[in-house]
Amino acid sequence: MPSAKSFRVSERRRLQNTPLRTRAKTEVRKARMLIESNDLDAAAEAVKSAVVALDKAAQKGAIHSNNASRRKSRIMKQLHKASVA
Repeated sequence: MPSAKSFRVSERRRLQNTPLRTRAKTEVRKARMLIESNDLDAAAEAVKSAVVALDKAAQKGAIHSNNASRRKSRIMKQLHKASVA
């Protein structure tokens, strides 16, 4: 069992980080669904909002900056591949 203070701190961090992580994952999921359905105009907007959400989560420390960069790279790569095809 953790000490009371470390539990309080970890609980506070969890409550701050969870919405940021959830929003980032939701935005990425929306973008991927739009890319798969070939709605490229809406997908481009969704990718932009996903990038913003990932950057914000990384800036606040909810996810690691390399993790955000990797996810942004993958989703932009998918959008580019769909737009070329």
